[in-house]
Amino acid sequence: MYIHICIVNSNVSCKRGAETDDLKCCNTCDDVREAYRRRGWAFKTPDTIEQCKREGFSQKMQEQKNEGCQVYGFLEVNKVAGNFHFAPGKSFQQSHVHVHDLQSFGLDNINMTHFIKHLSFGKDYPGIINPLDGTNVAAPQASMMYQYFVKIVPTIYVKGDGEVVKTNQFSVTRHEKVANGLIGDQGLPGVFHPFPNRSLCYYRRCFYR
Repeated sequence: MYIHICIVNSNVSCKRGAETDDLKCCNTCDDVREAYRRRGWAFKTPDTIEQCKREGFSQKMQEQKNEGCQVYGFLEVNKVAGNFHFAPGKSFQQSHVHVHDLQSFGLDNINMTHFIKHLSFGKDYPGIINPLDGTNVAAPQASMMYQYFVKIVPTIYVKGDGEVVKTNQFSVTRHEKVANGLIGDQGLPGVFHPFPNRSLCYYRRCFYR
């Protein structure tokens, strides 16, 4: 939910008639970006927008352009095909398509070099192999799109003492290309992990000797 409060008697135009019924004024640069997003407009010239100039938006973007990020955590997903991804820019829906606003970055400034320390789908068991662990990729040029197509196999592992571990194994195929656009065949710069519907179950039993 986007909660918005107008400041009375302030010059807070959203520019170019970007206001909507539930977003009648733009107090901040983020408000302007949200108004443009709702209109489906590109946010190209923050230096011409008073709110963004006041907040030093362009300067902040320049200061952050060489920074990276570290992401860790857990995802709970439904048992259907989908994907999770890491990509720059603010995401939004446009004509039922998931897109990212990259206008503030510039496609020539996006470095998708990445390191995957660990990725698994479920609990560990002795001898399990997670093929993406330790993956280190240096992007050869700007705006690379990396797709790690994952095939997940539900796995039941039975320990020697009878304990049952329900988890998943997976295999992966990597594709990469230069992404010159936001959507469509040109792709989006980022690291993507598409996964299909899960296949038949694999059963493994451990015996003590």
